[in-house]
Amino acid sequence: MTTTPAPASTADETHTDRFTVASARAGILGPALFTAVFLALEAVLGDRYDRVAEVVSALEATPYGWIQRLNFVVFGLLTLAFATGLHRAVRPSRLGVAGPALLGVSGIGLLLAAMFPLREDANGVTYDPGGHVVAGVMFFATSAIGLVMLSRRLARDPRWRGLSRYVLTAGAAAMAGFVLIGALVMPDDAALNPYAGVFQRALILIVLFPCRTILGLRMLRVARGRP
Repeated sequence: MTTTPAPASTADETHTDRFTVASARAGILGPALFTAVFLALEAVLGDRYDRVAEVVSALEATPYGWIQRLNFVVFGLLTLAFATGLHRAVRPSRLGVAGPALLGVSGIGLLLAAMFPLREDANGVTYDPGGHVVAGVMFFATSAIGLVMLSRRLARDPRWRGLSRYVLTAGAAAMAGFVLIGALVMPDDAALNPYAGVFQRALILIVLFPCRTILGLRMLRVARGRP
């Protein structure tokens, strides 16, 4: 009796589904793990770290800075995996690669944040010796624009269409928050500068991270063939 081999496409689809599942889990795990680590560091540092005034990156200038740098690296790699899987999981469209590609660039921004960490001078003031601000701008700008671009592609795929408006809203809110923080919070002489940590955490914990998590959860459903 002759056994007919399975079509090559079946094997490819199985491989793709497994990759999509792994990428979806990376998208879910990345924000959760990053948040858990920086919150744990803040708890350990206690009064030595002002979470109201200091941005998350300022943890790199503490005695536990190596942990935060590693945190950036892990989150960056998980973001790259998530962006790659997202591109494969959503139906292709004209210029559709732009959204996932920009999210991938945000992952590179996280890696650069680890390569160019913030430091603390003799007076205990956190400063950027060079490169970290660029990495931060790269992460927040590409995260926001990437979501806006991605929403257009999601709208053309019935499996993802229900998320398109939410992703568009999250991207627009992230862009508005990024501009607001850059203009009214981050400058040293800005009136809202003493609350830089609060504004940054609100942007990532209320806007960016929930959106990435929801996209990751939808990827799991798509990979498993669920409507």
